[in-house]
Order: sequence, then C-alpha cells, then structure tokens
Amino acid sequence: MDNYPISPVQLGHFFHIDGKQLQQQYKHHLSEFHSWEQKQHATEWMLFEQNLGTYLSIDETAFSSGELYTIVTNKEARGRKGSLVAMIKGTQADRLIEILMRLPEHLRKRVKEVTVDMAASLNLTIKRCFPYAQRVIDRFHVQQRAFDAVQETRIKYRWEALEEENQAIEQSRRQRTAYIAPLLPNGDSVKQLLARSRYLLFKHPRLWSREQRQRAEMLFNLYPEIHKAYQLSLRLGEVFRNCTSKEQAFKRLALWYNDVEEAGLATFRTLARTIQTHYLGILNFFNNRSTNAAAESFNAKIKAFRNALRGVRDVEFFLFRLSKLYA
Repeated sequence: MDNYPISPVQLGHFFHIDGKQLQQQYKHHLSEFHSWEQKQHATEWMLFEQNLGTYLSIDETAFSSGELYTIVTNKEARGRKGSLVAMIKGTQADRLIEILMRLPEHLRKRVKEVTVDMAASLNLTIKRCFPYAQRVIDRFHVQQRAFDAVQETRIKYRWEALEEENQAIEQSRRQRTAYIAPLLPNGDSVKQLLARSRYLLFKHPRLWSREQRQRAEMLFNLYPEIHKAYQLSLRLGEVFRNCTSKEQAFKRLALWYNDVEEAGLATFRTLARTIQTHYLGILNFFNNRSTNAAAESFNAKIKAFRNALRGVRDVEFFLFRLSKLYA
C-alpha cells in the first residue's frame, strides 16, 4: 500500500461520481448546448427541416407542468434519429401555421400524407402548411370516441343506481331497519355490476373471460341501451377492420348511421355528426391504412425519457437532449 500516494478510502472518494455534478459538467462543458443553434427559441419552437419527409404524423403531448406541445414526426424514420420534424409550444392553429410556414415551401409541397386526430386546429394547420397532403384521421381516435359514447351510457345508469341506493338507505334509516343491497347471481349489486363492467365494454366479446361474459349478459339484460351502444361501437370497428376500399367503407358507414338513428342514443348521434364532419379524412385511411400510431409511439418515448430523468426541471436542456436523440 506504500506505493500508493493516497489510501484506498481516499481513492474511493476520488472516484465517487456525483450524478448532479456530472450532469452540470456535461451541460456546461462537454455538450454543445451553449452553442446549439435552436437554444434561443427552443422552449417555444424547434424545426428540423432536414427531417421533413413525405409521410408525417401530427399529435400533441405534455411533458412539463401540463404544458402542451404539438409534435410533427417523420413516419419513415420509424421513431429513431431523424424522426423529429417540429416541436411547437401550444396547439393554437395560428401559432402552428406561423412556425411551420418557416419550413421551405418546396419541402412542404412534397408532403403526400399527414395522419392526425380530429382536433380542428391540427387539421387547419395541415391544410394551410401542407397543401398537397392528404389528411388521414386516425382510426383509433374515431374508435375511442365510440368507446367514450358507450361509457357515457354506462355512467349515466351508474349514477342512477347510486341515487336509488341512497334513497333506499335513507328509507331504511327512517324505518329503523338495516339496509341490505340486493345481489345478482354473480354476487354483484347493481351498482357494482355497472362499475365492474367498465373494462369488458372496451373488449370484443371473443376476448371476454368467463366472468366477464356472465357479467355482460346480466348487464345487457338489465340495461338494453348499454347493449345497443356496445353493438354500435363494435359495428364501427368492423368498418375499419373489414373494408378494403373507400367506396365500401362509405356504404358501411351509411348503414351504421341508419343503425344510430334507430338506436336513438344521444351520445352516438353526436358521434355520427362528428364522423360526418370529418368523413373525408376518415375515408382517407383506406388509401394506405395509415394511422397515428407512429406519433403515439414517439410521445411514449418522450414520456419514458422524461420519467427516466424523474421529471423535467430544465425544459431548455431537456429539449436539447431530445433533439440529439431524435432530430
């Protein structure tokens, strides 16, 4: 040990790495953060014109204190380096258009297709900034609206069941008797049946477990309107799964509208009007069967990166590191 100028304990302390100090060293000395060309405006917008391809996705995400950012990604990069085309703070159409118009016009005119949800601001942005691109409404967002309509119907009856139970409990108190909730054959009360049926209504019947199948049968017998809503959501999903052309899908959607009118459910009438408003973008799905899955996947990667850093304290530096990974 005499050959060493310091003791092993001192040596251990010498090689001990302080993570926070190392990050500061990387930020201020090792990285190119302070000479980064987008540093001055990164928290408001970032553009990477070299990544602008012919097939894009646009979506929004939140990664710092609920602040929303609109993200444009290049599908052909498949979530790897070169994916990030633009990241703009906010979702207002005027702001998005102002920033995206800074991309060279000849590159914007080359864009053939952009997948998006049904947000009006994003659809207007695509129309203005990518004039020759087909707008494709993501099928999964359409299907999610149908699921939401089913759940709205279930929740309406659940509140009614809660109120009925409250009234029954109050009546038992007045009569000074113990309240015992009536149970269904599977052991659920009506209130529990409505609460526990939430997840099975998101699934196709072939994916139900034995218990879910039993619960669904009781639920649909007690509440035919929930059954109607569930059937309408399944039929809408079948349009996307089974149709192979825009013409075929258009005819199937027309039949689905008739079913909605016959069912008389307010939530599905609203959904049908929403689909009519966006039907051109929805039908464009059947050209290439494109979805916004790439954008959703990219958002998940951003959130995973944020979680790995245990949150975002320094937004500017976070965006710099994000650009190094994906731009």
